[in-house]
This record gives sequence, structure tokens and C-alpha cells, in this order.
Amino acid sequence: MKQLRVLIAGTGFAGKGHTEAFRAAGTEVVGIIGRTEHVVREVAADLSIPYAGTDWAVALAVLSPDIVSIATPGGAHYVQIKQALVAGCHVFCDKPMTTTGATATELYELSKAKGVKTAYAASFQYTPSVQHAKRLIAEGAIGDPTEIESISHFNLERDIPFGWSHRAEDGGGRLNNNFTHSLAIAQTLVEGDILQIAGDVRDDLGRAPKVEGVHDFTKRRAFIPENLDDPTLEWGESNVEWSYTVMARLRSAMAAKPVSVLFKHGGLVPRFHDDHIAIYGTKGAIFLKGHYGSGALFVHDGTDWSQIPTPSDITDAMPQGLGETEQCWHILSDLFVRDIRGETVAPYPTFAKGSQYQNIIDVIRRSENWAEMDGGET
Repeated sequence: MKQLRVLIAGTGFAGKGHTEAFRAAGTEVVGIIGRTEHVVREVAADLSIPYAGTDWAVALAVLSPDIVSIATPGGAHYVQIKQALVAGCHVFCDKPMTTTGATATELYELSKAKGVKTAYAASFQYTPSVQHAKRLIAEGAIGDPTEIESISHFNLERDIPFGWSHRAEDGGGRLNNNFTHSLAIAQTLVEGDILQIAGDVRDDLGRAPKVEGVHDFTKRRAFIPENLDDPTLEWGESNVEWSYTVMARLRSAMAAKPVSVLFKHGGLVPRFHDDHIAIYGTKGAIFLKGHYGSGALFVHDGTDWSQIPTPSDITDAMPQGLGETEQCWHILSDLFVRDIRGETVAPYPTFAKGSQYQNIIDVIRRSENWAEMDGGET
């Protein structure tokens, strides 16, 4: 079987991570595309990628890749994905899929019409602790699951330089970049289908300083201006949510009634207790430390809490020597590549889920679930 050829879009942290993930999956990364010519050439040289360019359409035509990997901010995804689908490429896309439910649905329908494989990287469901919790729930450790809570507070610096994360049209916002992972984890834990959703969002940032030179999203803190009172400093206005509260109901074959889920995220506020994901059932509960539940796992057996180590068969199956984000990319890209090759693999998130999530985000942002009250005593 021929070696599959991959073209990468994006030269930041995600682009580099996708490159290594697809190489580990046995593919050949033949090109990389970025916005800035000198940057993309430097990254291509560092990663030993033979083709570097700034024109996505030209790269598709010249390289004729089997797979494209979209690792750019969400605002660029629609055009890049559509051109790749028209060219008949399989598409691996980081979240968010696009910036609106309508465009995500359009691309999902196009992917079906073209008969290609797709992957959607809401991928923190693949951490060892989440997979361990999923196994315990399936084995009946907590009885029928009844409720999940997913709580996180990031305390992000308010003066991180203005960029794509501040703009809805560029794929910013905490729903696109945090909730997508949390919702996928909740579904994974109870093998649940989404029945109902309601939520509220809040932009409690307002504005951020405009600073030149930010390229790698993970290093943007280093560009916070020293003098925020400088009268020459320009400011950009945020138009996305930095906090959200979402409620959902999931249908699960493990439970007689829908599982209730609460998602609470504050992007700019400090945590007091651990961020966590907790799953409650009719006979016990599971507590996962960490905003994506990737820390220590505790089980309540109806009497007391006990920490349970991750089984060796789960940890041994994980890619070694990688950060959590990169580890999950490796797992998903491996499933994706094996599926393209015709192997039988476990279900993984595709554009079906990506388009569903984008439509859900539209619903939450509209916040139409409020009932007006008179504001006084009854």
C-alpha cells in the first residue's frame, strides 16, 4: 500500500503538532502552508518538510495530497476545508470546525458527497484518565450514570495580545476552544447522544492590546506590553464569550433516564478548588481532577472516596514522551489514517460531530432560553 501524503495548514503549535502526529501514523508530510513566507520557510526547514508556501490552493494543485491537516485559527477553516474537499482530499481539522453552524453543515454535507474521510479534533477524550473512567462506568462502578459536572476556571491574563481568540469571525471564544473538548468528554464517558442543550455566555474581557510579532499561540503571554498605560498603545475589542454556563441532557444506553450535564467555565477567573469532571450514578461517583479530567481519578463506592490508578493496559497504549495535547492528536490521527487505509478502527469524531457542535454553539450564543420575570416579590 502506498504511503499517504499529507499537507499541513498552519505553522504554529498545532501545525507542528499535527506534523509529528501524522508522521507517527506512518504518513509522509509533503508540504506546509502559512501566512508569512519567512515563517513558513523556517518552520518547514526545522521540520524537514520539502514544500513551503503561502498559497493553499496552489499547494493543493502542486502536491495533490491524500490528506490535509487543518491547524490554523478557525476563521480560515471554511475556505481551506472546502478547497481540500473539492480536490478530493481526506480532511483532519482542529476545532472549531468553522465559525458558524451553517458553514460547518455545508462542509459536512460536501464531505459526504465527495466520499472522503474526515476527523474533528475535539480530542481530549483520549486522555488515559478519561478512558479509565469510561471503562469503569461501562463496568457498572457507579450504577446507572445520572449526572455529570464539568467545572473549570482558567484565570487567563486579560492583557494577552489581541488576536484570533478575541474574535468570533476568526474562530475565537471559549465555546469553540474549550467547550468542544468538554462536551466530547461527557459524551465519551457515558456513550451519550445529545438530546437537549441550553446555555448562557458572557464577554467579561472587553478589550486587549494590539501587539505585533505574535506567531505561536502558546507563547502569546510573552508579548503582553510592559506599560499598559502607554498612550500610543492600540486596543482591539473582544466580541466573543470568555465565560459560559451550559446544561445538557444526554441519552445513554447505560441509564434509564437522560443524563444531566452541567458545564461551567470561567476563562478569566481564578480557581479555588481543583478544576474537575465528576460523574454521579445510582450507586457511586467518579471524580477526575483537571479541567479536561486528565488528572487523578477517584471513585466513591457509596461509603468513601478512593484514588484508583490507571490500568497499565491503558497507559501502555498511549504515545509516550508527549504533552497531553500532542498525545491526543497522535491517537486521533492514527485512527484516522488507519481508517483511510481500510482497517477496522474504533469510532472517532468526524465532521458529523464537528458540524453538530458548531450548530450547538450557535444555539448557546443566542441564549434564547430565558424567561422574563417582573423582578419583584410575588
